Amino acid sequence: MKTYAYGFPKLVNDRKFKKSIESFWAKKISEEQLFADLREIEKNIQNIYEKYIDFYPAGEFSYYDNMLDTALILGVYDYKNIDNYFSLCRGKDALEMTKWFNTNYHYLVPIISNDTEFNIKWRKESLVESEKRVPYFIGPFTFLKLSKGYNKSDFKNLFEKLLKPYKELISNFKRVHLDEPAFVMDLAEDEIRAIENFYKKLFDVETEIYLFTYYDSVDFLSVLFNLPVKAIGLDFIYVKNNFEYIKKNGFPDNKILIAGVVDGRNVWRSDIKERVEFLKELSNYAKNIMISNASPLYHLPVSIKNEDSLDKNLLNMISFAEERLYELKLIKDMFDGKIKEVDWFHISEFGKDEKIQERVKNLKEKDFTKEISYNERKKLHKDILKLPLFPTTTIGSFPQTEEIRKKRNLYKKGEISESEYKDFIRGEIKKLIKFQEEEGLDVLVHGEFERTDMVEFFAEKLNGIAVTKNGWIISYGTRGYRPPIIYGDISRPNPMTIEEISYAQSLTNKPVKGMLTGPVTILAWSYVRKDIPIENIAYQLALCLRDEINDYIKNGIKIVQIDEPAFREKAPIKKRDWASYFNWAVKSFRLASNVDPKIQIHSHMCYSEFGEIIEYILQMDFDVISIEASRSRADIIEAFERINFDRQIGLGVWDIHSPVVPKVEDMEKVVERALKVLPKENFWINPDCGLKTRKWEEVIPSIRNLVEIAKKLRKSKN
Repeated sequence: MKTYAYGFPKLVNDRKFKKSIESFWAKKISEEQLFADLREIEKNIQNIYEKYIDFYPAGEFSYYDNMLDTALILGVYDYKNIDNYFSLCRGKDALEMTKWFNTNYHYLVPIISNDTEFNIKWRKESLVESEKRVPYFIGPFTFLKLSKGYNKSDFKNLFEKLLKPYKELISNFKRVHLDEPAFVMDLAEDEIRAIENFYKKLFDVETEIYLFTYYDSVDFLSVLFNLPVKAIGLDFIYVKNNFEYIKKNGFPDNKILIAGVVDGRNVWRSDIKERVEFLKELSNYAKNIMISNASPLYHLPVSIKNEDSLDKNLLNMISFAEERLYELKLIKDMFDGKIKEVDWFHISEFGKDEKIQERVKNLKEKDFTKEISYNERKKLHKDILKLPLFPTTTIGSFPQTEEIRKKRNLYKKGEISESEYKDFIRGEIKKLIKFQEEEGLDVLVHGEFERTDMVEFFAEKLNGIAVTKNGWIISYGTRGYRPPIIYGDISRPNPMTIEEISYAQSLTNKPVKGMLTGPVTILAWSYVRKDIPIENIAYQLALCLRDEINDYIKNGIKIVQIDEPAFREKAPIKKRDWASYFNWAVKSFRLASNVDPKIQIHSHMCYSEFGEIIEYILQMDFDVISIEASRSRADIIEAFERINFDRQIGLGVWDIHSPVVPKVEDMEKVVERALKVLPKENFWINPDCGLKTRKWEEVIPSIRNLVEIAKKLRKSKN
């Protein structure tokens, strides 16, 4: 038995990847130092692979994102230098960003025209083949399928144009790793035929192709098994279809089955004995088997070795990326008879609460349905809030300055008292309320200075969820977060956000939004227990949020924003599985927001393909939604042309993931395009996401331009 692993996270060496690149952006280190740091990080990842694994990829390490790297390799964009590379990531010409399948990793979307010519123009430094290292590339179908800009009718022509450069690309090596996760999508018959024709034309290339699929099952395994590739990677963790097909039809004797037998997306330890028994059964149908992780490991933190604050019961139940490599070695050794037993897999009952489970069981349909219609609520809100045409607001967070982070760290270390820390936070809130009033914003926020991360903050205050100390993973580029671990039944022992929100509201007569992270997003950005139905976990979270909103109401808050940026992301890849998912996802939002109808309920979503789920979004029964539209150039507006979208909406007119200050005229273009479809009475002006990662010198002029566009619109549209 041989092992193969891929996708190891880049945040080794105490997140040096993030620190080095951001130091380079800030001009604190030279280009030479940056590349030296990145080479060291990549070498350390190789050393970790070497410790446990027989084979692993070369060249999968990216300075930002592998979809961008592929576009540069194929000549869609020119790689001139590292500055021009990063300008495509975060500069004025930054590419649109969206979710990588149904994960919280974001990729940069290449823009390809119908006339694009592909030519090999860039070679990554780390594409060095060896006996154990297999050169890595994103496969041609996945690259084109996930790109934008071309007409669907031109897909076949563009796909055929990729044949020559891919032949040139792979023919330089004895073996290559081609990532084709798009093979698990809902594909039309002509797309499957195009895949078949493309790969069959690679037959004359002597290179051995190791083709990987993951995240779901492949619907055209009969075609896939006949392609001229040496090895095929399949997910055997999250789907049963792959195994059922192989049991019925077998697997080709002349190919290697790379079986994904350990979880790349969740943290619960593998049952080594059970995995070995599975492989023994699989061996009845596949002659040549290699084992691997079932999806890339960058969805996991680096290692549990750095966690010393977790409950020992929990620590003994989880694996991060390095532990997954260890699991592969254990499975291999047990399968080969080198070991008979191993003390690894543990189950614990801690964290269970029957009262919480009973509360969910007792939910009735009325708990998910609001008392009065949206149109009636809209009249109430108009009288209560008295907002102007084109009301302005922000999404929630404001810059987390070095001083704020320093104070938080001092408080966590016990070097300053709780009262001193709270006084500091109140001071920041007071300054922000004054700033927002002076700049003319209509609906204010408290800034979220006390919050580290929009999920982790709530996880720290809820029972049944654990937070890690060093469990960082990458969301996009260098942006990291620490997913909490939902291990038990979830309850809210105390109010979570009332103190800061009510204080902010006491400082102004303008409405201040209560800010909450929605149940689906908390689920999507956490590692979730598997012993109860996922919808029950969502409803537990929703009930905690509803209790919090009822406390808002007691404290005079009139607007509550429930952020659900992961609402689309969490949906299954295959649309045939959508109905069951959206049923509980919609109901969880409705359960959380089913409060006094006088409270205006907002939601926020960003960086996903929302146009295809707009009908489900409307079922959430919110009053106002804010959606990213700056990088997508307001493409989502096309979705609103297809349905009668009667809710209020704020299309993000300012891309907060770029340091570029948006011009009034650029914002105006987005708004004018939207107003051709949406009534002016329903339109809000806001950024596309929170401002936590921006600097004040970028925020101040951008806020002024945002308010200026609202003033211009009120004059021209009244």
